[in-house]
Amino acid sequence: MTGIQYDDFLDLDHEPADSDLVCSFYVEPGEDMDVESAAARVASESSNGTWAALDVEADVSRLSAVACGIDEAAPREGGGEAAHEVTVAYPEELFEPGSLPQVLSCIAGNIMGMKAVDRIRLDDCDWPAGLATSFPGPQYGRDVRTELLDAAGRPFLATVPKPKVGLPTDVHAQVGYDAWIGGLDLLKDDENLTDQSFNAFRDRVDESLAARDRAEDETGETKGYLINVTAPATEMLDRVDYVAAQDGDFVMVDVVTAGWGALQSVRDRCEDHGLAIHAHRAMHAAFDRVPTHGVSMRCIAQFSRLAGVDHIHTGTADLGKLENEDTVGINEWLGSELHGLTDVLPVASGGLHPGLIPALFDAVGTDVGVQVGGGVHGHPDGTEAGARAFRAAVEAAIEGEPLERRAESVPELAVALEKWGTETPR
Repeated sequence: MTGIQYDDFLDLDHEPADSDLVCSFYVEPGEDMDVESAAARVASESSNGTWAALDVEADVSRLSAVACGIDEAAPREGGGEAAHEVTVAYPEELFEPGSLPQVLSCIAGNIMGMKAVDRIRLDDCDWPAGLATSFPGPQYGRDVRTELLDAAGRPFLATVPKPKVGLPTDVHAQVGYDAWIGGLDLLKDDENLTDQSFNAFRDRVDESLAARDRAEDETGETKGYLINVTAPATEMLDRVDYVAAQDGDFVMVDVVTAGWGALQSVRDRCEDHGLAIHAHRAMHAAFDRVPTHGVSMRCIAQFSRLAGVDHIHTGTADLGKLENEDTVGINEWLGSELHGLTDVLPVASGGLHPGLIPALFDAVGTDVGVQVGGGVHGHPDGTEAGARAFRAAVEAAIEGEPLERRAESVPELAVALEKWGTETPR
């Protein structure tokens, strides 16, 4: 018989195997708990331990996670003084290959609520080849700009109709048409527009894609529509099928609220049809906004890449209306080599307008997609003019021309700059 105790899950001399999943946690120990004891309990609870000492017939030590590193953590907003970075190595046998729900139940499950920790945050993961390649990854990634759009050498440009809910179907489709005619590549649903009485899903798909076709004929450019298929899992698959049947090229999924298992099913169905997946991160801040607890946006982006999204919102650095966590670092990770998995195109969105485009590109580069909502539709001369201003600002910034100079030949941009200047909205 083999005894299992908390001490068995702490070994600061342990060297993780190449096949291990290695996770980094921010940890503030619970009351009357030293960091070594807290670290051992994190490894125990997320693998094969429990609160009671056990005698087990089988030798399960090979399946034990090991807390193998403890370092002092730099101060974080709202954090306590006794904070550490804890590294835990998980043997690959702990995981069901290709199942994000099971993996996350291990590394971000019960440990988030243990009394052994006051605060704990999953900061980062180092994915081994065996586990990473058990997931499909994206179909297109950053190549979506040339595979499905005419956006070579620049960000793709997208917009969400505003107000984001409440528009009837015919108005929604007209807004899309105006944006496409004005020079944008993509119309995008927002996170809470799915299948409501004022704008039913199938009607919206039909009318918006018909408007897309007219815009393509008139501009000679390929246009797309990021259609929100978020729903219970089986309904999502039906909606993916419908988008494909109507000659759509993209779907959008609220990846956090829909759930990781459902997203994986959508990825499989999208491959059947050759559809790209746009990931909206609604609800992410419930996990990542507090820097001392939860799951980082970096990890949410990692899960999304494994599951197979092609582009995902990652923020606007210090610009825009939303709080953002290490946008640049996340974007770099999404473009990094990961055991042969396709990369992901990060998307900047949230409170942007034409006057912010140069600063945005200075902060995050141009290897991104850019989504502007109110900064298009709030233009004094309407959506088409707002789209022209947005497109002109992007082209000027890429070419290194000051916006004020480009505005001399693009009156729509001049009006946008007069209205918003270069200030970040609140």
